[in-house]
Amino acid sequence: MPSRILVPVDGSTLSLRALRHALREFPDADVTAYHVVDLFDPDPPGAGESSYEPMLGTEEWYRYVGELRDRIFDDVAAVAADYDRSVETDSDVGDPARLVLEYATDEPVDHVVIGAHGRPEPQRPIYGSVAETVTRRSPVRVTVVR
Repeated sequence: MPSRILVPVDGSTLSLRALRHALREFPDADVTAYHVVDLFDPDPPGAGESSYEPMLGTEEWYRYVGELRDRIFDDVAAVAADYDRSVETDSDVGDPARLVLEYATDEPVDHVVIGAHGRPEPQRPIYGSVAETVTRRSPVRVTVVR
């Protein structure tokens, strides 16, 4: 049974479903929710309806991504509370697939539980590029949640 689970979260429905799955299926494991701000995604899943994006690297940009991260981690805390659990959180800025793989390699992670994609439901690809890359290259076992 895994003792440390990594759950990449991006604010999408499927990333929170993956978190629920990890909390339900691995009740004794430590769970880390890991959010990566994708520099090349102009419309991250947790951003809401606004298409406004501040200029990369400005104080306003850091405030914007910090608020987005805080909203995502508030959702993570609410899901964890539903299971009477606590979840560690961590975040970074860069390429999500690369950083999730680095985290799974460098940290004592036994298992990755990832949402199949971060797109809104009407777009429904089978797998997104991050989930596919993590699944193919992960040094540990991966569960993909749809």
